[in-house]
Amino acid sequence: MTKKNHDADVAFIQALAELLRENDLTELQVKRDYGADDSLNVRVSRHNHQQVVTQMAPPAAPLSAPTAPAPSAGPAPAATEDPAEDPGAVTSPMVGTVYMQAEPGAPAFISVGTSVVEGDTLLIIEAMKTMNHIPAPRAGTVKRIIVEDGAAVEFGTPLVILE
Repeated sequence: MTKKNHDADVAFIQALAELLRENDLTELQVKRDYGADDSLNVRVSRHNHQQVVTQMAPPAAPLSAPTAPAPSAGPAPAATEDPAEDPGAVTSPMVGTVYMQAEPGAPAFISVGTSVVEGDTLLIIEAMKTMNHIPAPRAGTVKRIIVEDGAAVEFGTPLVILE
């Protein structure tokens, strides 16, 4: 690649980053083909931690504390913790729509308590009309399913907790 193409690519990437900011987008992906053996594939993304925390906070947790102060003191912190910080969290690698089964009416790939091995499909994320199988990054047992079938997810959104 020539110096001129490199400078143009840097300017192009900066323009994509500016589009991301101006339009309040979380991710852009573009591929430029220059020739048979020359192309540029760019993905620019940002992750807003406040959105994820806000979406994941359950509203019912504070209501249980006044009725039974001693027993609720233990479970309440677990309910308000950020699932993304759990060491067993599997996060979304992309923006899209979650599907828990291969097709409508089919059994779900996983449920709480399911044992999985590395590479097993946990769920599908549809992005730009493409069905992307999300594999288990390691063997374990499904402790918690955070997302619902048909939910929209952002890059980095916690999907499942494996233990």
